Amino acid sequence: MFIHRVDEDLALKIIDLRDAERIFELTNQSRDYLREWLPWVDMTIKLEDTCEFIKGTLKGYAENRSLTTAILYKGEIVGTAGFNEIKWSNKTAYIGYWLGEAYQGNGIMTKVAKALTNYAFQDLKLHKVEIRAAEGNKKSRSIPERLHFVKEGNIRQAELLNEHYVDHVVYGILAEEWNKMLNND
Repeated sequence: MFIHRVDEDLALKIIDLRDAERIFELTNQSRDYLREWLPWVDMTIKLEDTCEFIKGTLKGYAENRSLTTAILYKGEIVGTAGFNEIKWSNKTAYIGYWLGEAYQGNGIMTKVAKALTNYAFQDLKLHKVEIRAAEGNKKSRSIPERLHFVKEGNIRQAELLNEHYVDHVVYGILAEEWNKMLNND
């Protein structure tokens, strides 16, 4: 089983069906908050929906094309994060994440995104990591900005969200840029 310790309070573990109740409960607790930027929230209305999501992530992991983890903060699941997609042909991973509303503002997601980026470059030997966020989602965009990802551009009307389209901002960082930044810290 994949488990990655980030620090004393924070770890990432491969998501599995035993996590379904907690993840569904966390989604329900944060439903209005998450709904602003995540279109899947409205399609997650019962526990079975979360189970189907987890089955899909486990299939992606088994096929070596994605990695979805539960974020453990002080032993409790507080969100999910991982590589929504790994394009081995280009050696690129695409990070996605969400955090329950009650756990915002603790630096959790910045540490998680940093750990995933390190994992992508050091363990998976990938060339590039991307993070995409809705243009208006300042909290989500602040993560790659804090981690010195390069803003590469916008994708117009990239996602249908709550009956209107939103543009996405694309951030990326290359392995050599990441390693140089870490060596300068």
